[in-house]
Amino acid sequence: MISQKEYIKRRKRLTKSLQINSMTLLLSATQKTRSHDTEFPYRQNSNFYYLSGFKEDEAALLIVKTKESIKEYFFVAKKEPQMELWTGKRLGVEKAKEIFSFDDVFEFTQLQEKIAAFSAGIDSFYYDFEESQARLTSLKSELKSVECFYNVASIVGALRLVKSAAEINLIKEAINITKEAHHRAMQVSSKLTYEYQLQAEIEYVFKKNGAYSDAYTSIVACGNRANTLHYISNDKALEKNSLILIDAGCEYNYYASDITRTIPVSGVFSDAQTELYELVLSVNKAIIKMIRPKVLRSKLQAKSEELLCQGMLELGILHGNFQELLDAKAHKKYYPHGIGHWMGLDVHDACPYKDKDGKEIPLKAGMVLTIEPGIYLDADDKSVPKKYRGIGIRIEDDILVTKEGYENLSEQIVKEMEDIRLFKSITHTSNSNL
Repeated sequence: MISQKEYIKRRKRLTKSLQINSMTLLLSATQKTRSHDTEFPYRQNSNFYYLSGFKEDEAALLIVKTKESIKEYFFVAKKEPQMELWTGKRLGVEKAKEIFSFDDVFEFTQLQEKIAAFSAGIDSFYYDFEESQARLTSLKSELKSVECFYNVASIVGALRLVKSAAEINLIKEAINITKEAHHRAMQVSSKLTYEYQLQAEIEYVFKKNGAYSDAYTSIVACGNRANTLHYISNDKALEKNSLILIDAGCEYNYYASDITRTIPVSGVFSDAQTELYELVLSVNKAIIKMIRPKVLRSKLQAKSEELLCQGMLELGILHGNFQELLDAKAHKKYYPHGIGHWMGLDVHDACPYKDKDGKEIPLKAGMVLTIEPGIYLDADDKSVPKKYRGIGIRIEDDILVTKEGYENLSEQIVKEMEDIRLFKSITHTSNSNL
């Protein structure tokens, strides 16, 4: 778990980047309507959670920085017994004062008046441009003296790039749960009829292990549907001789995992499936081995494209001169996405890829990123050899950059073809520690 000391340290790092005579406002996420009078399960805004560790809505963090001092004020929902009867207990002001280390805590309804009270001499205002713009219209009169507005989300995003030991442990726990889910999928896929049944098996494992939410909507794509990169319908039949691309990861105490494995429904790869799978797996391994501090992500991307382009040329998917094909990006038709992304509080962690001067940020110890090469050959693409049509493969791992190089956090989730085949012969029991 994350300690209050760590949240305090994060806020101190933030305040170092703030202007003198500034005010910074971060708001909690709002409840999202599902339909009519029902709501989606609540999930806190990641930046707000990163700086506070608070999970309730109707909350705010206000930081006032002057030459004389830095003051941190917190706002929480008022305790209302009648509402709590329906929606659950609120922490309230008094308990918040006991738990959190802020200069003062107020009710959320006091936010506007406190901003007005603290705004004297303030000429810079920081807030989340994307999340808070519409919600700040009522504060225009209180912010008349402000000359400059800054996006605090970009600053917090940069702070989130390097993970602490506590964050890495939470990510590891999320991956450990996801490991069990993917291994279960490998064991039971041949016994099921529909994609959504396999999705249910995966998400059952998430929830039984305390990962109450998915890090993203699970992709369970059989056959040609794997060539739709964000296929989430998961409502079609599992076809006996096809592959299933499973992109599924849980969120554990707000920290994500993001794993893709591609497995045969029957447990046996055909010759064509084997050729493509071996290509993608070899690229996955090669790029992971390149990871170390100071390496640029663009170098990982370029190398993955070179290797996949060469592999497609050797398999007869592409035709012509290798360098000309590479320069023309001919391979991008079948590998249209990036090699990976940052991961943490969000599955696509909202952290920058370039610094304030526009230069690419090199890898650094403590960063976590995915490595996910893929190849996608649509069934209707007549330019592709017939034996490969309708096959989509992606293999994705979660990698921690270390001082010496890297740690593959998802290394224990099997991806060798023989290991996948063996999982088909293992009878799953509730006591399995796979």
